[in-house]
Amino acid sequence: MVIMKTGDNNMTERKRIRKRIKVRNQSTGHDNTHTDSCEPIPETVEAVKERLGEIFFGCSDFLHREVSCGKNGLIKILVAYIDGFVDKKVLNRDVIHPVLDFLSNTELHVGSSIYELLKECVIVNNDIKEANDMQQAVDNIISGEALLFIDGENKALVIGVKAPQGRQVEEPDTEASLRGAREGFVENLLTNTVLIRKRIKNPNLKLEMMRLGKQTKTDICICYIKGIANDKIVSEVRKRLRKIKTDAILDTGIIEQYISDIRLSLFPTVGNTEKCDKLVAKLLEGRVAILCDGTPYVLTVPYLFIESIQATDDYYDHAYFATFMRLLRLTALLISNILPGMYVALVSFHHTVIPFKLMITLAASRQGIPFSPFTEAILMIIAFEFLREAGVRMPRSIGQALSIVGAIVLGEASVAAGIASNLMVIIVAITAICSFIVPPLIRATMLLRFVFLAAANFLGFLGVTLVAVAVFIHLCRLRSFGVPYMAPISPLTLSDIKDSFVLVPIWAMVTRPRILWQKNVSRRKGTNGQEAKAKS
Repeated sequence: MVIMKTGDNNMTERKRIRKRIKVRNQSTGHDNTHTDSCEPIPETVEAVKERLGEIFFGCSDFLHREVSCGKNGLIKILVAYIDGFVDKKVLNRDVIHPVLDFLSNTELHVGSSIYELLKECVIVNNDIKEANDMQQAVDNIISGEALLFIDGENKALVIGVKAPQGRQVEEPDTEASLRGAREGFVENLLTNTVLIRKRIKNPNLKLEMMRLGKQTKTDICICYIKGIANDKIVSEVRKRLRKIKTDAILDTGIIEQYISDIRLSLFPTVGNTEKCDKLVAKLLEGRVAILCDGTPYVLTVPYLFIESIQATDDYYDHAYFATFMRLLRLTALLISNILPGMYVALVSFHHTVIPFKLMITLAASRQGIPFSPFTEAILMIIAFEFLREAGVRMPRSIGQALSIVGAIVLGEASVAAGIASNLMVIIVAITAICSFIVPPLIRATMLLRFVFLAAANFLGFLGVTLVAVAVFIHLCRLRSFGVPYMAPISPLTLSDIKDSFVLVPIWAMVTRPRILWQKNVSRRKGTNGQEAKAKS
């Protein structure tokens, strides 16, 4: 009979709370939509439970447990959290059991604060913070923390008992390297910061946290080395991030679009990477990194054009070979942009430039082709882009085979059907291969290729030259957080040429890039002449 009576009382209490919520919603027009407000935390556990029930109404993963402690069950506490975020074993071991044992076996004196005793002496977990209002409590709950409310207190304990989430650290597919670390960033922000700390064991490595996104409240981290990074650039990064007012930040790509200097430019002015060692090298040069929870891509600023043809392997190999590879990448970048346009200009306007024997071969290959060279090039390039996009979007096991086999079959079928010439297929294939050599600029070259083609079709070599000059002027006018995009070529900085299109041996790199305006430009102690140049 006693059990039945207790159950009836609990059911009556639940009905009363639900009725109160319903009446409040009807009277105020409230639709259970939570808005940010700094309302105080109610002092009674019942009121806290009722308010959390309103805020998380319809959230089946929101869990809370009310516990009556003390000799007579007079002390009430409430534990609230999101299911799946919290490690329940750690929560029970570090919070629930110690609190129950302490309050059941300890006689509390008059005037003693249960809240302070639990915070200072009882709870075993080291990660403890305070929530002073309801908004802080809700933000911490939805971020994966466990909240402990105590009857009679208008603040709550935030206890870090998050369960490990996300994939393990592994080598990124987008930036393969022959030498160097195989570790890449993951979707967990804390794991990423640990990977950076593991390589830079210096208290001057600063990690500043903020939250962006009205709905997502995504954790963002600004990372830089104090004393090496320029303070003005760090302040500018903070300023641009705080200006972002949007509902959702799901990836660093969204942040990149908001903080870029010229948002409509084809060329990226904000870098990104998945490799830990590459990011650490950029931080040591004086750059600032922006990490975002939920994505493995980390942004770096300022970003210069020269970084597009640099690779991490260059610094781990011989300087002569690295210089040759950089010049090869630069050549591939030029070929991927202008080769189809040069072919169209030669065939359409400048026949006399072509050697006689090659002209005969070219005429024979184009015999029976119904399209002009311009139309032929456009069709073949678009067909290649179709294959490339299909290879990217298809499952990895199928995509690679599809792109390779599809290109071979499509090329042979086009020649056999008389739609494209043999030489055009070769030119498009070389263009496609060269475009993959410089991944950071693959999207820019994809669009510029069509611009060069159109200019070559109307003006020949003159059109190609005019577009090339216009692109170079645009690159010289670009800035990345105040730093010239084409540095150290424009403006010419002789001390920074050592790590541009050519690469000097690593032992000769005594100074950091001057164009970033660091306070400390010296990497290490060099010869007297090198130190004098670094100071001057």
